[in-house]
Amino acid sequence: MNKSSVFFTPEEDIDYMPIIPLNDQDGENADDTAIPAELPILPLRNTVLFPGVVIPITVGRDKSIKAVNEAYKTDKMVGVLSQKDSNIEDPAFKDLVSLGTVARVIKMIRMPDGGTTVIIQGKRRFEVEEVVTEEPFFKAKIKVVEEDDIKNDQQFDATVSSIKDLAGQIIQLSPNIPAEAAIILKNIENPSFLVHFVSSNLNSELAEKQQLLEMKDTRARAETLLHMLQKELQFAELKNKVTTKTKTELDKQQREYFLQQQLKSIKDELGGDANDRELQEMKKKAEAKKWPQAAKDLFQKEIEKLERMHPGTPDYSIVFNHVDLLLDLPWEEYTEDHYDLKKAKKVLDADHYGMHKIKERILEYLAVLKLKGDMKSPILCFVGPPGIGKTSLGRSISNAIGRKYVRLSLGGLHDESEIRGHRKTYIGAMPGRVVQSLRKVKSSNPVMILDEIDKVGKDQRGDPSSALLEVLDPEQNNTFYDNYLELEYDLSKVLFIATANDINNIQPALRDRLEIIELSGYAVEEKEEIAKRHLFPKQKELHGLKNVPLKINTPVLEDIIENYTRESGVRELDRQLASIMRATAREYAEKGKVKPTITNKDVQRILGKPRYNNEIYKTANMPGVAVGLAWTYVGGDILFIESSLSDGKGEMKLTGNLGNVMKESASTAYTWLQTNAKKLGIDPELFQKKNVHVHVPEGAVPKDGPSAGITMMTSIASALTGKKVKPYFAMTGESTLRGQVLPVGGIKEKVLAAKRAGLKEIVLCWQNQRDVDEINTGFIKGIKFHYVKTMQQVFEIALNGER
Repeated sequence: MNKSSVFFTPEEDIDYMPIIPLNDQDGENADDTAIPAELPILPLRNTVLFPGVVIPITVGRDKSIKAVNEAYKTDKMVGVLSQKDSNIEDPAFKDLVSLGTVARVIKMIRMPDGGTTVIIQGKRRFEVEEVVTEEPFFKAKIKVVEEDDIKNDQQFDATVSSIKDLAGQIIQLSPNIPAEAAIILKNIENPSFLVHFVSSNLNSELAEKQQLLEMKDTRARAETLLHMLQKELQFAELKNKVTTKTKTELDKQQREYFLQQQLKSIKDELGGDANDRELQEMKKKAEAKKWPQAAKDLFQKEIEKLERMHPGTPDYSIVFNHVDLLLDLPWEEYTEDHYDLKKAKKVLDADHYGMHKIKERILEYLAVLKLKGDMKSPILCFVGPPGIGKTSLGRSISNAIGRKYVRLSLGGLHDESEIRGHRKTYIGAMPGRVVQSLRKVKSSNPVMILDEIDKVGKDQRGDPSSALLEVLDPEQNNTFYDNYLELEYDLSKVLFIATANDINNIQPALRDRLEIIELSGYAVEEKEEIAKRHLFPKQKELHGLKNVPLKINTPVLEDIIENYTRESGVRELDRQLASIMRATAREYAEKGKVKPTITNKDVQRILGKPRYNNEIYKTANMPGVAVGLAWTYVGGDILFIESSLSDGKGEMKLTGNLGNVMKESASTAYTWLQTNAKKLGIDPELFQKKNVHVHVPEGAVPKDGPSAGITMMTSIASALTGKKVKPYFAMTGESTLRGQVLPVGGIKEKVLAAKRAGLKEIVLCWQNQRDVDEINTGFIKGIKFHYVKTMQQVFEIALNGER
């Protein structure tokens, strides 16, 4: 439906409001003769006049004014035709349609601006039969078109009723159509006039309205109008829906804006926005921060970015965390080292018994630092079996020199980003473990323990061992780059101390950057002192017996160490003492008192019968059995090598889950014995008639290493000669095909293992004598060492007695 207007506009661009006469609702003059055969023609540009409809128009063109004046002077009748093309400014008769509406000029008004406004009412449809003249205005002969006489047609009545309903709905949905239009529509009773009225006000193209006017069948005109109204209703509903949705969205935005303003006012009353307060605190903290210029510039750049960002955006938290890290890191914050060497020595001695080599190395470092004032921290690596105090030694060092302590566990680490950090664009990105540790400890020169460096993993995510190369290189770590931090950080003042059980598992390039310090296992005497000074008091306190008079004697400790533990460190010893303390605590809780001294009977009652028996290692009862010394990652150990002969063709069989090195050692020893049989007093024919079977017990345990050569030779030689190996006798060393004895490693662990087993004599390569000299003589008292150069010397000492 067309929107209404209170203004009269020219027919060149008409916008009208229909008016219904109160005394002529049928819209037709009863006297048809009142319509003459010739009429002046009035062209309309943008509308179609329907019978019965009243419209106001402003006449502006000269021909139109003359035609209206002529009609107004005579019978007030004028023929109204629409233009085919509304864009033509001065149309000719051929530019007009051939069917139009006869109109009666109801009123003509002269406007102050010189224009003329007329109100016309459509009467009957007509067709142009002949053009009479085109000057000074259009005039033509016409023929009135008869209308159908429709009465008692229920289908037509139903169609008209539907038209009225649809038109009313459209008026309700269109806010620009005044409410009085619905009243006018409701008061129309003539069906034909209702169709004409609605068609005139239809919001459709000029051609569609002209098509409706030209339809001869009134029923078809009504049905076509009904379809057009249905389309317009759908459009009006859709338009109304879009308008409502848009209004709702605007209302929501306005509501949110209003709430945001309220929230801002509330925050201002409470002291400002929390995010703004945090940023201000960061700036204030940065002013007092001592850091390099590069870090300061990056902080300023990031904090400005934060101020421009909305706190709700995902990137805000990423930038905020990065700025927070920059502030938390101790860029140029160092603790003061204590250069009192005597006090440092007392601290180290109080915390750890023994370990003289390590303590001397730390005191040397402090001495240089005291004299020079500054030096690059060494990268120390403590290598030794578990439970001997490698990690706890790092804490003692930090206490001795007054530095902060932080521990970084590398066991099982297999992602390179754990060392170098993730790039901060990734979800869940974090700085590397090194930077995180410095952030936590609040110092740029702590003692940092890199625990279990030999157990670093490697997979598709990178090689952390390679990432550690930069961290642990004194020539590079002053410019260590963390991917998350995006800045270089100086690690040269950090005292790195790595720990490892097996140096062979460390990457060669990484091992080259470490200063290796070997830690051997403890002797029985050392374990006794450690138990007295540290373990026993600690377990008493842990079990609520600190103030209870209770002590343990040295023989009892020795019994526990020899019969209930088999280790290089003291962890198992600590656990056994804990078991004794638990039983004692229960007794004290039940009875209120305990015996003041723990005895051997108490140990056996609490711990059970001895778990280990050294008697089996003290003697070799039959030929072919030799005792060897082995090194394991938990310290030294004793192993038997057994050989026996059987009838055969001189073949040798090896069993006991041996590795390639031990198999080659057995073959070498067998070949050497076969080559030197006569010199050694062995029947050469035995090598042709007898098979040799060499076995190392505990076949479930893999065994390998280059230290069983002379033990293999002694065992096979004992079987071939039928002579028993000397009792309380053990040996370790590698052999060559030429009969030379080569030095081996792990001497201290092996010697202490022999001491624990109660052995009296040990055969070593002459080059290993320097390793024995480093062992405290009190720990190896009662052991006789034989230093040899050739396998023949071993043969003579082990089987014939020393010459």
